Amino acid sequence: MSSPHETIIAPSILAGDHSNLISSLQQIEKSGAPWVHLDIMDGHFVPNLTFGPQTVQALREQSNLFFDVHLMLDNPHDYVDAFIKSGSDQITIHVEPNYCVNETLETIRNNQCLCGIALNPDSPVELIRPYLNLCDIVVVMAVQPGFGGQNFDKQVTSKIQLLDRWRYELDLNYRIEVDGGIDSETGKLCRLLGADTLVAGTSFYKSTDKKSFVSNLCATN
Repeated sequence: MSSPHETIIAPSILAGDHSNLISSLQQIEKSGAPWVHLDIMDGHFVPNLTFGPQTVQALREQSNLFFDVHLMLDNPHDYVDAFIKSGSDQITIHVEPNYCVNETLETIRNNQCLCGIALNPDSPVELIRPYLNLCDIVVVMAVQPGFGGQNFDKQVTSKIQLLDRWRYELDLNYRIEVDGGIDSETGKLCRLLGADTLVAGTSFYKSTDKKSFVSNLCATN
């Protein structure tokens, strides 16, 4: 099967220069990528701390990019309102913590914000099936969340294929985003399996020609 969506590259600003996030944001804009991926980590659900809603709001004031916000939090339901107000265009929450996933997705959607569900590499894909009809996007983590620069876990390829199959079988229109270890080789593999949204962090910021990097990831051949 092929995706019903055009491919979107969402560079992760987590891999940018934290002493000059505006410059890192501008590099994404100049590359032609329409989205920026913002990883929000709490030091509990994942072993790292990153940005809060104030940082998202400050960046929002400087950019018209689509803000793809990924909440890696133990208690995302306590923070979705703050991230909606900060200017997020889309908010993804994880299925693994113990909280009301349905209600949280509905809160996001009811505030005119796109919503999604994310799955860690070692979590069975069946965990997210009950929520697919509420989601605009499904995020498959291809690395253990927390830090950039990790290698792509090829065991997630079967999850991408199954999510693509479910999309057609259930007549749903969610995007399939893969996050972690994305480069020219793994990005092409994910697209062949049905993914249409690729988060690239380290590989994007290390590339010398970011515009070519983005266009090559989107190329059909």
